[in-house]
Amino acid sequence: MTNAETENLGGKTLSVYAYAVKEGKPVGPREVMRGANLSSPSVAYWHLQKLEANGLLEKNTYGEYVVKEKVGISGHLWVGRNLVPRMMCYSLFFMGVLATEIVIIANQLLVQGKLPSTDIIYLAITNGTATFLFLAEGFWLRQRNKPEQQKLHDKQN
Repeated sequence: MTNAETENLGGKTLSVYAYAVKEGKPVGPREVMRGANLSSPSVAYWHLQKLEANGLLEKNTYGEYVVKEKVGISGHLWVGRNLVPRMMCYSLFFMGVLATEIVIIANQLLVQGKLPSTDIIYLAITNGTATFLFLAEGFWLRQRNKPEQQKLHDKQN
């Protein structure tokens, strides 16, 4: 599958693909319908055929679909079998930098007994804002691509 085709992989088709990868075993239309919260097995079958035509899935002798190729999805990273928005990884980087800056500020205040410089305070504010924005955007992307059934299950628990 070309890079341009994976960029167009989104919505329900992305949910079906992510579900098939996460399961790690052959899946059929009914199982995909339930797992990706699609309206009918025929809709699931259509998405499975679309993914097969793009070379991401292949049909086995039992009529089930197996992941043929695990490809990179625009704006996401694979962490094991889970699809994670790239923004969440960026937020972890900025969170580490922010934690370091907080340690430096605490050291200056508590150990050295002096006020931290305005430079380090501005950096901490900037990195805190970046952490928040990347984390919020990552959660938004994750929720947007999360199957509706999982959302309902999360609300009930």
